[in-house]
Amino acid sequence: MASSIDIATIWAFIIAFAVFVYIVMDGFDLGLGILFPLFPNKADRDVIMNTVAPVWDGNETWLVLGGGGMMAAFPLAYSVLMPALYTPIIAMLIGLIFRGVAFEFRWRTTQSGRNRWDLAFAGGSLVAALAQGIALGAILQGIHVDGRHYAGGWWDWLTPFSILTGLALAIGYALLGATWLVLKTEGELRDKAYHLSWVFLFAMLGAIGAVSIATPFLHVQYAQRWFTWPNVLLTAPVPVAVAAVAVMLLRSLAGKRDYQPFFLSLALFALSYAGLGISMWPYIVPQSITIWQAAAPENSQVFMLVGVAVLVPLILGYTGWAYWVFRGKVKAGSGYH
Repeated sequence: MASSIDIATIWAFIIAFAVFVYIVMDGFDLGLGILFPLFPNKADRDVIMNTVAPVWDGNETWLVLGGGGMMAAFPLAYSVLMPALYTPIIAMLIGLIFRGVAFEFRWRTTQSGRNRWDLAFAGGSLVAALAQGIALGAILQGIHVDGRHYAGGWWDWLTPFSILTGLALAIGYALLGATWLVLKTEGELRDKAYHLSWVFLFAMLGAIGAVSIATPFLHVQYAQRWFTWPNVLLTAPVPVAVAAVAVMLLRSLAGKRDYQPFFLSLALFALSYAGLGISMWPYIVPQSITIWQAAAPENSQVFMLVGVAVLVPLILGYTGWAYWVFRGKVKAGSGYH
């Protein structure tokens, strides 16, 4: 039993890692789409696209790993969560398809056609971001489970809390996108990105506060996890670290330190993700199914673990190499396209 629990825990962390890497890597990419309407100048939009053109299409690898890993390692959780989240998941996939097609087609059409593809890129990015946040909120608020099956309705995912988390994630992605532009651009475009970073940083801090206040009211277990003694000794460092990182991010923006805001924004996401993990652990379907109850047979998990042990370092290696090769500022008139 001990080894089975250990394997299930390892798989839980692998899936959590894959989802987090997807969030931070595709997050700034989606954030650029959300910010796209705020940059009406064609030259600025071309530069924005070229900052991610060499790397954007590899980000969904982590989404596939997270979703596929859950289906293989925790089939019960997958079979419960998917019917509960069909609508936001389908909306997310449609958004990703629109933005992916728009990314390539906007370079191969007339100016009027390019405007339509720009709209598809921005709209697809916003829809995908909102859908991901809504799905997260739906999971956090709880899934109605009867035995081993989803027992809720088609619209159970749509609540004020899930809308709040959807907006919060879209704001967070916009902050990542703005700080990415600070990192990768120069001149007036970078200056405007600095201004947007200020706006979306305060908006994100407000969103973090709103979600943090609302979450303990969803389930008594969340409140107990965060506020009862001695749990508070372990959970208190998270909000303290969020405040510290926020102060450092404000100072980096004020000091115009191009290379710090993006990575400090990633740190904010990491701390928020850690808070989510603290609230949910050890449930994979909150308050209904734990990771051990949802786990596939141990032999299956061990077999798949061998493949993941080979694939994940390879994916990390080629991803890191791509970012290294295309490092530095992107200038107008030059780029991948």
